[in-house]
Amino acid sequence: MSNPSQPGTPGNAEDDELTLPRASINKMIKELVPSVRIANEARELVLNCCTEFIHLLSSEANEICNQLNKKTINAEHILLALDRLGFGDYQAEAEAVLKDCKAVAAKRRRQSTRLENLGIPEEELLRQQQELFAKARQEQAYAEQQQWEQLQAAAQQAQTSALPSTDDQDDYS
Repeated sequence: MSNPSQPGTPGNAEDDELTLPRASINKMIKELVPSVRIANEARELVLNCCTEFIHLLSSEANEICNQLNKKTINAEHILLALDRLGFGDYQAEAEAVLKDCKAVAAKRRRQSTRLENLGIPEEELLRQQQELFAKARQEQAYAEQQQWEQLQAAAQQAQTSALPSTDDQDDYS
């Protein structure tokens, strides 16, 4: 009979939270062996093995971290844990994955600014900005000139309409 308080047994709510997503495991299995059918029990066993491996590896890395008086587990601790646990053969592959992860992270940092995302040199962007400012100033000056001319025309028209016409002067003579 299984004890629900022990890790790895059904009914342990804490253990359920510490498993990998089934969909991810199923996807990996499908990619690795696309032409083979895998029973649900076998999928569950793979899930449990993966979860247990991660627990084991992280516990060992934590021990190494503590021995080195560090507060954060880093990649070096994981690689040492792999070796201590007898998985030294996986170190080269793990280091390759680490290198890829660092490259992706560096690329993300480089692409974090909007200027770099445009792919246009900063000097060209500055030139374009100055060109737009000059065009805006020109358009503003033209609009002000048009407004001034309209005011002048309105003032002249008002002045002309305020003067008595020659016909009006004939009526008074």
